[in-house]
Amino acid sequence: MRATWTTAMAIMGSVATGTAIAQSGVMSNDPYIWLEDKDGAKPLAWVEAENARTLPRLQNDPRYKGFYADALAIASSKDRIPMPEQTGGRILNFWRDANHPRGIWRWTTPASYATATPQWTTLIDMDALGKAEGKEWVWKGSNCLQPDERLCLVALSEGGEDAISYREFDLVAGQFVKFGFDLPKSKQGATWVDKDTLLVSRDWGAGTLTASSYPFVVKLLKRGQPLASATEVFRGEPGDQLGTYGRTITDAAGNRLVLIQRRQTFFGGDTLVWTPNGTRKLDMPPRTQPAGMVDGQVIFTTSEPWGDIPTGAIASAPLKDVERGVLNPRIVFAPTPRQAVNDVVATKTRLIVTYLDNVRGRAAVYAPGASGWTRTEVPVPDNMAINLASADDRGDLAYLSVTGFLTPTSLVTVDAARPAAPKTVKTLPAQFDATGLVVEQFEAPSSDGTEIPYFVVHRKDVPLDGTTPTLMTAYGGFELPRLPSYAGVTGKLWLEKGGSFVLANIRGGGEFGPAWHDAGRKTRRQLIYDDFAGVAKDLFKRRLTSAQKLGIYGGSNGGLLMGVEMTQHPELWKAVTIQVPLLDMVRYEQIAAGASWVDEYGSVKNPDEAAFLEKISPYAQLKKGVKYPEPYIWTTTKDDRVGPQHARKFAARMKEYGLPYLFYEDTAGGHSGDADIEQGARLAALQTTYFAQALMGEQGTGR
Repeated sequence: MRATWTTAMAIMGSVATGTAIAQSGVMSNDPYIWLEDKDGAKPLAWVEAENARTLPRLQNDPRYKGFYADALAIASSKDRIPMPEQTGGRILNFWRDANHPRGIWRWTTPASYATATPQWTTLIDMDALGKAEGKEWVWKGSNCLQPDERLCLVALSEGGEDAISYREFDLVAGQFVKFGFDLPKSKQGATWVDKDTLLVSRDWGAGTLTASSYPFVVKLLKRGQPLASATEVFRGEPGDQLGTYGRTITDAAGNRLVLIQRRQTFFGGDTLVWTPNGTRKLDMPPRTQPAGMVDGQVIFTTSEPWGDIPTGAIASAPLKDVERGVLNPRIVFAPTPRQAVNDVVATKTRLIVTYLDNVRGRAAVYAPGASGWTRTEVPVPDNMAINLASADDRGDLAYLSVTGFLTPTSLVTVDAARPAAPKTVKTLPAQFDATGLVVEQFEAPSSDGTEIPYFVVHRKDVPLDGTTPTLMTAYGGFELPRLPSYAGVTGKLWLEKGGSFVLANIRGGGEFGPAWHDAGRKTRRQLIYDDFAGVAKDLFKRRLTSAQKLGIYGGSNGGLLMGVEMTQHPELWKAVTIQVPLLDMVRYEQIAAGASWVDEYGSVKNPDEAAFLEKISPYAQLKKGVKYPEPYIWTTTKDDRVGPQHARKFAARMKEYGLPYLFYEDTAGGHSGDADIEQGARLAALQTTYFAQALMGEQGTGR
C-alpha cells in the first residue's frame, strides 16, 4: 500500500456488524473465521501442515536451487548502487549483503561517496543488534532533527511488522543516546519539535487507537519524561480511517512549520498548524497535502481541485499566510491529462519535481520569485523512470535514479541552482543478459473503451504464435503508479530463460494522476479488473502469448487483483501468484488494518458498497466445479497490515471445494517479506519455480 511521511500510512474503521454482513447476502457463519486468529496455535499448526505440502513440490524441482542462488547473488552483490541519503553533511546508506543479511546503517563523506570505492563507517549493525538483544530487528528508517541533523529517531521493527520501536541515535557519537528518547513498540509516529521535544502519536492505552489500529491522540513528550506524563495536544476520533500525526517542515532560511494531520479517510483529512499556544486548522480541501518548503514558500500537492488549482497539481503559499490560516495558493505545476506528479522535494533554493508523461519519466526544477515560479526542464533520457533518490534543504545538490526495464539503474546528480544535463556518478552493472531483448509499449481497450497502456519486454525475434511463457503484473490501487524499472531477478530468472514480461498500467494507480485513480475507487472498481483482463486479451490478439502460457502475479492490493482475475476470468490464465493479499472483501474491515481502506474499497455498512464487495470478493466468489488455474498463494505471519488471514481462508476454501492450490506462509518479514536478503531470495525462487512448472514444463534442467 501507499508509503508516505507517517509510519501508519502503511494502510486499512469500525468493525462491520453481523447485521451489515447479513445484508450483504453472505452467510455470517464463516467456517474459517478461526484462521483469523493470526498467532493462535491451531491456525499456526494448519500453516505448518500447508507449508509441509507446498515446499517439497517447489524446492525439490531441479530449478529451485539455481533460482535461489541467482536471486541471492543479485540481492547480496557488493556492486549494487548504495543509494544515498544526504544528512548532516554526510551520505547515509542502509546496506544488506551476504555478510549483513539484516543490514547495516552506515555513513561516508560526499567526496568519498563520489569515488568508486567509498570508505564507510558503520553506525548500526542490525544483525549484531538483534543477536545482542535476542530480537529479529528489521530496519524501518530514521527521522533526524533539523537543521543540525545530528540526533535521529531510528525505527526498528520486530520481524518486519508495521508496529515499530523508536530509539534516539547520535550520528556524531555513532551510538544510541544514553537515556535518550526510547519509545516502545506500537504503530506510531514521532516528529521533532526541538532538541528536547517530540510530538508523538501511539497507543497511549485503552481508547487511543482507531478501529484500524492507528493512533489518533497526539501528545507532547519532553526529554526524560515518562510516556505516562506526556501532554495531550490534539485528539482525532476512533472512527477515523487512519490516525493523527505530527510533522515538521523546515527550509534553509531557518523557517519551521509544525503540522498535525488528522486522516479521517485514507486519502485526506484535516491539516492543522500547531504552536505551543494551540492549533489552527487550514482551510483547504482534505486531499491536499503539504510537501515541503522553499524560501518561506510552503509546497502542496493536490488530489482534488483547490480554487483555481487543478487536481494533480503542485501549489505554493507563503508561510506567513499558512501560519495565519489564510491560504491563497499559487500554481507551481499543472499536469496535462497524460501527466502525473511523481516526486516533489525541496532543496536549499529550489523545488525539484519528477513527473510522468505517458508513463515516461521527466524532471524539472522550479525557482521561486516575486512574480511566481520559474521552470527549467532537466534533460533526462527518454523511455526511463526518473525518481528522486536524495535531496536536502541544506544544499542544492540532488541525486536522481534513472532506470528502465533493460537499462541498469544509474545514479545522477543535478545542481538545482544551475540545472543542466545530469552527471552520472554510479551505474549498476548488468545483472542479466539483455542481448536480443526489446521493450514495447502498447494500449489495450477496456470495457468502457478507455485505452490502457502496458509495456512488454520480450525477445526481438519472439514468435508471434502465442507460445511464449509470459508473466504479467499490475497494482491498480491507492494512486500508486507502476513504472519501468530494472529488475535483475526477473531478468535473470525469467527473461534469460526465454520468458516475456508485461507491466499493465491499469486504473486505480497514479500513472495519470488522481483522476486515473478515482476512476476505479469503491463501486467503480470493476473497471480496474476489466482493464487487466483487457490487456491480457490484447496480448492474445497480438499473439504475444496465450492463456496456456500466461502467468500473473501481484501483492497486497495487487494480490486482491489476482484473486479477482482468477475468479472472474479463470480461462485467461494458466498460473496465478497471489502475494500477501486481501481476498475476503466482506470481512476485510475486521482484519488487521482493513478498516483504514474504506476510502479505497467501500464498506459493508453501505448497502450498495456491500453488494459490490461481495460481488468482487474472491473468497465469496470461489465456486465448486469451476476449472481454476492452480494458484500459488503466499503470505507472512508477521504481516500486521493486510494480515495472513485472507490468504489462509482462501486456501482453506479451495481445499474444501477440492480445488488445486499451493499455499506458503513465511514466519517473518512483515507485509513486504523483507526481513533479510535470504527471505527475499527464497520467495523469488519459490515463485519462479511455480511459474516455470506451470508455463515452461514440470521438468527442470538445473542451472
